[in-house]
Amino acid sequence: MKTIDPRELLGDTFRYREARAAGLSDARLYRLRDAGAILAVGGGVYRWADAPPADLDLIEIAERVRSATLCLETALARHGLIDSIPAAIDVAIPRGSTRPVLKAPCRLHQFDRATFDLGRETLEVGARTPLGIYSPERSLIDIVRTRHLQGSDIAWEALRRWTGQPGRSPAQLIELAKHFAGAEPALRKSLEVLL
Repeated sequence: MKTIDPRELLGDTFRYREARAAGLSDARLYRLRDAGAILAVGGGVYRWADAPPADLDLIEIAERVRSATLCLETALARHGLIDSIPAAIDVAIPRGSTRPVLKAPCRLHQFDRATFDLGRETLEVGARTPLGIYSPERSLIDIVRTRHLQGSDIAWEALRRWTGQPGRSPAQLIELAKHFAGAEPALRKSLEVLL
């Protein structure tokens, strides 16, 4: 009788309950973890140590928070609109959602459900499902409308870089900003100064 390698059943990333369903006992799972064959990503999520390289923090977020979306400084950095590397990962969830407890260093932000999906794209991070990320335009609008919390220097730097890229349309940015209360006037004023 051929024994099935649990790796074939589980894939690179898996949850505790999936490991148990695949026939791994607690003792074997913990032996594999202690031997360094699997990595405990966080919150019952595991990854084989020899799986392709990936950011384990982003995998944990993608696996554990279905609607998680990279936002603000984190999204701006990923889009190359700021040079700074945020100390924590900015993650948006819909307002009213349960705030997840994560091992990854995160700053959780609750955004309005009515506009949550506007400008939302996906990013492959090595998890079984992609992680959400806001588009450069949505990220700019969010950083401008929260500049009193995030700092106006970041907003200025990102907006300046965005306007300097070929093919960028300030008119489209303003049109998207109309969906967010109070964002359009602040964005118009910022663009007038820059352009």
